[in-house]
Amino acid sequence: MVPGAAEPVPPLGGGVTLDPARPLQLRHARGPLTLAVVSIAWLRSQGEDTHSALSERHLCAEEIAHAATLPLAKRRIEWLAGRLAIKHGVCAYRQRSAGFSMRTADVRVRAVENGVRAGKPVVNVPVEVGLSHSADFAIAACGPREIGIDLERSRAMSPLLEDLLAFDTDSRGAHGGGRLQRMPVPLRWACKEAVLKHFGVGLRVDSREVVLTGWRADGRFSWTASPELRRRIPDAAGPHFESWAREIDGYALAVVWRQEP
Repeated sequence: MVPGAAEPVPPLGGGVTLDPARPLQLRHARGPLTLAVVSIAWLRSQGEDTHSALSERHLCAEEIAHAATLPLAKRRIEWLAGRLAIKHGVCAYRQRSAGFSMRTADVRVRAVENGVRAGKPVVNVPVEVGLSHSADFAIAACGPREIGIDLERSRAMSPLLEDLLAFDTDSRGAHGGGRLQRMPVPLRWACKEAVLKHFGVGLRVDSREVVLTGWRADGRFSWTASPELRRRIPDAAGPHFESWAREIDGYALAVVWRQEP
């Protein structure tokens, strides 16, 4: 495990912090989900010897070879952070859910290569994973069913994007409530991206295909899929999703996961 890791503790949102000086943080959450946060900032502060040692310990030979093909150090560090987040998240989730211990190096991560879900991370373990990077952090979520997660650093956005995300209207023409209208723009963006990433489509689908309809004080948010998104992904029409979003330590975090049957 990366130095400085803490024992996983519940719940979603309540225990998640984004501390750039903390290499790894693990949190169990309702869902059941496990969240893993890796500090890209901490990795940047370390030398190549540390990066190599982490790679040797946690990556398989194919992953080490792939990392060597990435030409920019910035990209290599972000890629390593994402792999570490997924691998630690999977191992912690498996330990929690099944009492099953496994090595991070035995968790193989790959991206879907073709189709509408190209780029979505998958692993060689019977779990689902989601991944997001933003500025100083990579965050992964692991659970038994499909997951979408998005992390966005809170910042000023372009006027065009702010106009697009200024408010949502549901299919009946009613606004999604006063609290939703006060939702910060980066958090609104994260919510829409988490929904799209749940289905594995990400930025290949216009974020306007997801309409936010509510946001509760406990962080839960509601949304509906546009007719076009339901045509592309029929499953998007169902009510069987849980969604949560909140601002944490200067970032907007949103998670979407499928409810238990």
